[in-house]
Amino acid sequence: MTNTAFTRRAALALGLAATLGLGVAAPALAHGYKLGALSIHHPWTRATAPGAKVAGGFFEVKNDGKEADKLIGGTFEGAERFEVHEMKVENGVMTMRQVQGGLAIPAGGSVTLKPGSYHVMLMGLKSSLSEGERIKGTLKFEKAGSVDVEFVVEAMSAKDSKDPAHKHGS
Repeated sequence: MTNTAFTRRAALALGLAATLGLGVAAPALAHGYKLGALSIHHPWTRATAPGAKVAGGFFEVKNDGKEADKLIGGTFEGAERFEVHEMKVENGVMTMRQVQGGLAIPAGGSVTLKPGSYHVMLMGLKSSLSEGERIKGTLKFEKAGSVDVEFVVEAMSAKDSKDPAHKHGS
């Protein structure tokens, strides 16, 4: 059997198992990255309306190392700027600001970048983002260095990786 035929049969079997609710994980849908002691799980963003110039980026970073690190920046193909931000409520008012000095990833811990919390701002988008696209980018860490990633563009309504509108979750 050729590799192509095997791949088609495997994809068909996984699709059928998922449809029937057999609980089989589909590794082709999950995407994660490793950089030294850091694991990056499922970078994603939402589809944008035509003409939108900003989007948020989300993912989880787990640090299995004995030394803390910091997310200090990155890139997103088709965006002029990539900044790490935090949203929080202060005196009853939602505020958003850039995280100065980078986002700490504690040793032996993890940080989840998600809507309404820590996230990356993708600014100066050159075109709208469409659901189903995969956009290349990089994540830059203070100690571990840089890792190439792909952001999956989810539905405009996706809230997190457990949301039904978020098709490529955990």
